[in-house]
Amino acid sequence: VKLVESGGGSVQAGGSLRLSCARSGFPRSSGCMAWFRQAPEKEREGVAYIATDGTTRLGESVKGRFDISKDIAKNTLYLQMNSLKPEDTAMYYCAWMGAHCYTLSPTSFGAWGQGTQVTVSS
Repeated sequence: VKLVESGGGSVQAGGSLRLSCARSGFPRSSGCMAWFRQAPEKEREGVAYIATDGTTRLGESVKGRFDISKDIAKNTLYLQMNSLKPEDTAMYYCAWMGAHCYTLSPTSFGAWGQGTQVTVSS
């Protein structure tokens, strides 16, 4: 199983980025897919998840600014990030859990991508 993130980069505050996560080796639409982020010297934080039925949950710090979606045919997960703030600067990871979505705790997710860096300047 493999998860590969892309789409990170540097952007000014107020800008937008869309992250992608291509997955392979998984049955399509199985399990729970999520985005996490980790800033230097901080704990990994759950950003959003999306369930097989399309149900989503966003972390409090990104509600109203970020959106998670997926393309089942392409087996790809997305994170649309708008109104970016300097505090959104982090390494962003996609992850998979072989169960129905119920948590954004990183310890519950067993498969991880290598991450993509997002840097937001003020």
